[in-house]
Amino acid sequence: MPIAIHSSGAVHYRRAGSGPGLVMVHGTGGDAVTNYAHLVPGLSDIRTVITPDYAGSGQTADPGGDLTLDLLAGQVAAAFEEPSDLVGFSLGAAVAVAVAAERPELVRRLVLIAGWTHAEDSRLRLGLRTWARLAATDPESFAAYGPLVAFSPEYVSAAGAGAIMAGEPPHGTLRQIELDLRVDLRDLLPKITAPTLVVGNTRDYLIPVEHARALHAALPGSEYAELDSGHVVLHERPAEVSALIRDFISRE
Repeated sequence: MPIAIHSSGAVHYRRAGSGPGLVMVHGTGGDAVTNYAHLVPGLSDIRTVITPDYAGSGQTADPGGDLTLDLLAGQVAAAFEEPSDLVGFSLGAAVAVAVAAERPELVRRLVLIAGWTHAEDSRLRLGLRTWARLAATDPESFAAYGPLVAFSPEYVSAAGAGAIMAGEPPHGTLRQIELDLRVDLRDLLPKITAPTLVVGNTRDYLIPVEHARALHAALPGSEYAELDSGHVVLHERPAEVSALIRDFISRE
């Protein structure tokens, strides 16, 4: 597995395919494999797909100290091998915004999936705080809570809750949820110059779709798409989300 060097330590990432770069940033409690391994084959025929693990996920260690958006954005930026298209999912969308805002020379096109601008909404904070409390104190309930907020009811019923329940929280999950609660992109969004696609999910019970709509509204000139999916659209609607990404990054 390739390694990028950052001041916080080694950043592990995966590389597949050939062509111009496409960097894909995972969400809270995920990593390069769990979020993107099944999508990479559908994109690696037209892009060199780079999927980094940021602090506390996959093989990238948590360096301790403050876990900040700047830290994760710096780690992801270190994994760029050239100017590239950039996709971010959930917390990864916030990280992608920070990269695109502070390192615009790196980002050609930007795709933000299931993102939010800030966490002042009481419904959003309730969901995230409950998730954090369960991660810290009750692994069994944490595993059950995941399917309830991550997927649409129809998807859970069809797949079976046991098939999609998480086990022990990944080692960086709690600190990443705490960062979710501190995310505030309002000062960063006006700095973005890359053509941007925002994707919202109409069945999202973790980050309700209104937050994706607000993210789109805060980015004049951005494009917007909605999918009939729960939060983890990468698994619930993989063909549709892949098609949106592929179409957007393939434009001249």
